[in-house]
Amino acid sequence: MPATDVKVPEAGETAEQEGPVGPAGNGMSALPAGGYSFATRLARISAIVAASSGNLIEWFDFYIYSFTAIYFAPAFFPQSDQTAQLLNTAGVFAAGFLMRPIGGWLFGRLADRRGRRTSLLISVAMMCAGSMMIACLPGYATIGAGAPALLLLARLIQGLSVGGQYGTTATYMSEVAIAGKRGFYSSFQYVTIIGGQLFAVLVIVLLQQLLNDSEIKAWGWRIPFAIGGVAAAAIALLQRTLQETTAAKTRASRDAGSVATLFRHHKAALLTVLGYTAGGSLMFYTFTTYMQKYLVNSAGMSIKTASNVMTGCLFLYMLMQPLFGALSDRIGRRTNMILFGAFGSLCTVPIVTALRAVVDPVAAFILITLALAIVSFYTSVSGIVKAEMFPTEVRALGVGSAYAVGNALFGGSAEYVALRLKSIGHENAFYWYVTTMMIVALLVSARLPRVATYLHTDH
Repeated sequence: MPATDVKVPEAGETAEQEGPVGPAGNGMSALPAGGYSFATRLARISAIVAASSGNLIEWFDFYIYSFTAIYFAPAFFPQSDQTAQLLNTAGVFAAGFLMRPIGGWLFGRLADRRGRRTSLLISVAMMCAGSMMIACLPGYATIGAGAPALLLLARLIQGLSVGGQYGTTATYMSEVAIAGKRGFYSSFQYVTIIGGQLFAVLVIVLLQQLLNDSEIKAWGWRIPFAIGGVAAAAIALLQRTLQETTAAKTRASRDAGSVATLFRHHKAALLTVLGYTAGGSLMFYTFTTYMQKYLVNSAGMSIKTASNVMTGCLFLYMLMQPLFGALSDRIGRRTNMILFGAFGSLCTVPIVTALRAVVDPVAAFILITLALAIVSFYTSVSGIVKAEMFPTEVRALGVGSAYAVGNALFGGSAEYVALRLKSIGHENAFYWYVTTMMIVALLVSARLPRVATYLHTDH
């Protein structure tokens, strides 16, 4: 189905100047004076659902690796020590993150020059390929060193895909969101990111109910990867109905997707986004993907108990996103980010220290939920606060590249750094490392403009 070009307002334009945006076939009319029509609102919501569905399955595919690693680690890294096995799988997980800057640049440039829709479709197709590859991959006992090598290759493909997905999705959702409520609508990007994680955890919990540990370790861990691959293929068909949000003349500009233009005219914005993404990503991965292993490996919980705790925490965390996003529409993105940096700096060490000594799953649930509430100040506005700092012609490139670099260096390495410090007897140092990055995020967030430079907004 052919895409249609739609102009998105920039700074100084009013919401009434916006044209139709939405999934193909909705036939939206231009915005009437005085507000948005019901058809316009419905089409905007439909566009966000279609775009975010790909985001959900991409992050499910990416994170199912983390949640199944505790089962398949012996198949690819046959050391006897559990920490050593998890360290190796965490290293491969981190390697996938190292591809994100390349994916952010490649797909960001593609989105700015050829359209958001094209970039999203290619990204989902690559994630499908990576997931199916892992689902069918033989272990170390069958092909020796080729097994971990091919596992690494599959993760690199997935890392490239996710690196492009985030920036393009954040850009698309910010451009179709209704002015004055962009924080609320854009927060659904992390609803789908967390939803992908939650879906991954739920699949693991279901496997644990249907299969015993030996069956999951032998072959059951492959099932979630196969599910993700098939779902990604289905989502690609759905995303073919998306319309474009960028004007053809903008994409035809020689500045569209230009790295030189990005660094020449938007270097300060790029560094600001990189600064708070570093702390935000580290905090996010510490209390989501790493926390399951932390509860098992440091707090001494069983795998099933830790999975149940994380399922409940992630569900509440997902529900928090629209609430904190709506809050940003009232108090401003900058205030949200400052609160995130301040609470993160003060509370990280006390929370993680308490978790290490916790024996009651309910207490662990409360502590992790508190930490995720702090993270929500950042994740709920993560996409929109970045998109508001770049103009249309380099928006996907700017958002994707800055996010991918910060995420790769700090978010992707969170598990590896934590496990490495634990292996040498300095686990406490990791807590202070996270706190230091929260202080950095606070200082950088204080530099955010009080009024967004790009995209029409009420703040």
